[in-house]
Amino acid sequence: MTGVRTIGRGAAVAALGTAAVYGHVLYPIYIGLRSRGLESQVPADPDNWPALSVVVSAYRESAVIGTKLDELAGTDYPGLMEIIVVADDTETAEASRRPGVRVLSSGERLGKARAVNRGVAAASHDVVVLTDANAVLAPRALRAAARHFTDETVGAVAGEKQVDDPAGAQGFYWKFESWLKRCESATGATIGVVGEMLMFRRQAFRPLPGDTAVDDAWLALDVLEGGLRVVYEPEAYSIEQAAPDYTGEWERRTRIVAGNLDMLWRRRAALVPGALPVTPQLWGHRLVRSSFGPIAHVALVAIAVPAARNSWAARIFLAGNAVGAASTAALLTGRTPPGPTRLVAQVFFLQAVALGGVRRFLSGDRPAVWAKPERQAVPPASGVNGSGPSASPSDALSAAGS
Repeated sequence: MTGVRTIGRGAAVAALGTAAVYGHVLYPIYIGLRSRGLESQVPADPDNWPALSVVVSAYRESAVIGTKLDELAGTDYPGLMEIIVVADDTETAEASRRPGVRVLSSGERLGKARAVNRGVAAASHDVVVLTDANAVLAPRALRAAARHFTDETVGAVAGEKQVDDPAGAQGFYWKFESWLKRCESATGATIGVVGEMLMFRRQAFRPLPGDTAVDDAWLALDVLEGGLRVVYEPEAYSIEQAAPDYTGEWERRTRIVAGNLDMLWRRRAALVPGALPVTPQLWGHRLVRSSFGPIAHVALVAIAVPAARNSWAARIFLAGNAVGAASTAALLTGRTPPGPTRLVAQVFFLQAVALGGVRRFLSGDRPAVWAKPERQAVPPASGVNGSGPSASPSDALSAAGS
């Protein structure tokens, strides 16, 4: 019986260990190997560029919307382009009014999904672009994304998000996300999209449920279920300022995790093996690392505590967790953890974010509308010259939701 218990305990630890590292390590290895030798085809510039409807959903963005509209008006996109601003507050609506810009304003907070629905419904052209008011698009981002629509199998193009973060506190995470999307796209399609830069065929769009907190991911899954592909285009990048503190990051990321879990629960048929070509991505890129993985990590800690009396492996594991917890505490209090513990701190922070998101999901806290402070104007991002912002490997290699 002792041997049976030992084998059972070993099997449980192995299963938990696999779950804990699957989203962070095993899935990236899987998608990296699967995409090995495959290169996403870069289409040639079309003879006739598609006409674009650019939709900017904005709330409390009066300080930055003018700069965004100047950027869009000054783009060198060679085709027709219209600009639509869906402004939920009167200040942003007034700041958006200028020749060549259509402003839709309800005077009430619609939430992002309903604002997107309204903007797409007003679009005149067959290809729609979603971009955020505070996101700076690369000079040739619209060109780079639009050229993919010469391929009739492409329903949407996912852009790259970069963070203007010279200290590297958040930039490395987005670099890792971009690598994942590049690998996924090379295999046929990606589920990883960001609302800062997303281009899609209007005919592939289905009105979004007003109560979803992850409008971009929901939209991408609609496109994929419709039989079209979502491809990744690294040249179609956008740049944002890094979050000023981890309090705001905690609120934003836990909300996204809860929203992703809500989406996956409501659309759980897509998780059935073989349901979609991207079903493995839904498990590895979305579900496991944002729920099962962090929960398995906590379970391993719980098992290691009593086992530490007789096991060196358990003691080493707990010591590593103690270092991670201390480094994370330093990070959250505004201090810089020393050397390589900065990466450990980011990993632990994002594990905690995942657990916080699971708690919010289980408690029903999945808001489609949330408190938002007035956006403040910031200096131009350092990477708009095309080189991209600098970043160093001090953020996590994964996160709960993207």
